[in-house]
Amino acid sequence: MASSDKAENVLRAHVTSVKEDLMTGVSYMIPFVTIGGIFMAIGFGLSELSMFPGNTETVFEQTGSLPWYFAQIGNLGLTIMIPILGGYIAYAIADRPGLAPGFILSYILQQGMLIDASGSAVGLDAGGATAGFLGAIVAGLLAGYVARFLKNLDVPGFIEPMMPVLLIPVATTMVLAPVMLFVLGVPIALANEALTGFLESMRGGQALIVGAILGGMMAFDMGGPVNKVAYVFATGLIGEGVTGPMAAVMIGGMIPPIGLALSNFISPHKYAEEMYENAKSGIVLGFSFITEGAIPYAAADPLRVIPSIVAGSAVGGAAAMTLDVTMPAPHGGIFVIPLSSSPFLFLGCIVLGSLVTAVVATLLKPDFEDRIESSDAGATAQADD
Repeated sequence: MASSDKAENVLRAHVTSVKEDLMTGVSYMIPFVTIGGIFMAIGFGLSELSMFPGNTETVFEQTGSLPWYFAQIGNLGLTIMIPILGGYIAYAIADRPGLAPGFILSYILQQGMLIDASGSAVGLDAGGATAGFLGAIVAGLLAGYVARFLKNLDVPGFIEPMMPVLLIPVATTMVLAPVMLFVLGVPIALANEALTGFLESMRGGQALIVGAILGGMMAFDMGGPVNKVAYVFATGLIGEGVTGPMAAVMIGGMIPPIGLALSNFISPHKYAEEMYENAKSGIVLGFSFITEGAIPYAAADPLRVIPSIVAGSAVGGAAAMTLDVTMPAPHGGIFVIPLSSSPFLFLGCIVLGSLVTAVVATLLKPDFEDRIESSDAGATAQADD
């Protein structure tokens, strides 16, 4: 029994460590996604505004124009975000020695091939598919663990100064490059292509279910592990050109504080008096895409609040995916709504989900005084027993 508990604790610690490593990579990646998504959206927007009838050029074909300028920067941000993710996952595991191998291996998988001296493609061949953010996660984790293993080896003192900047990065890349290219690269690329293709082809009921799941996950633990899984998933897809899930995730994350604040305004007698001030800040936090603004409400009454916010966020996320609402930026809340494919629909989904949360929370919660009296009575009865 003791050995089973020990193994379980080791596994739990390892899973927690992996989650933290992934979130380190994501936190460094987000600014690149933000720049890429926003500049790309501006480029396409300006291209549509300046497009004259009969012109079929894409924004990337309008060389030297202002839309082309923005699109080029945006494309660079969305291209570099994948190696940044892999590099900083490895950095989180092995510190500086893991950074370069994680970056290079992720870039190789992202490009889908190596180029030899004659300009011919060699190595990875997955029918044009690339490994994308899934490849970066795998490459970053493997590079980090191999680099950390090499970092912990006992070596002679005269070699030690060369380890972090020369020997470990070179050895890690040399060991893992053939593994990533010829063993793991193709399956990961095919899996990434299948996932991207499925999400791009979703319509009707499929889109509704995926949107509801992503929205509900964002609300469930308000910034915790479940929330982060949904966020990482949607953020990674921006680089693949799939921006619908990001809209569902952002809407799902904005709804909880706003919906609970509305409930507090509608029925102040169902909340503690000090919560009224929290409701005012909740509106601001919600529109700023800070889901944690709902935590004070959840901490005070989790059994009623969590179902309420999950219901509202699931409805908002489902509506967004069903209506093909997109969001190319991974953060920014109300400030990036103009970049959505349908800003008014985006706002409408937030309003819809927030109203659902407000109604469900208001119906589920008893009057605050009644709840306090009930709790006191229960405590007294327990003390008498």
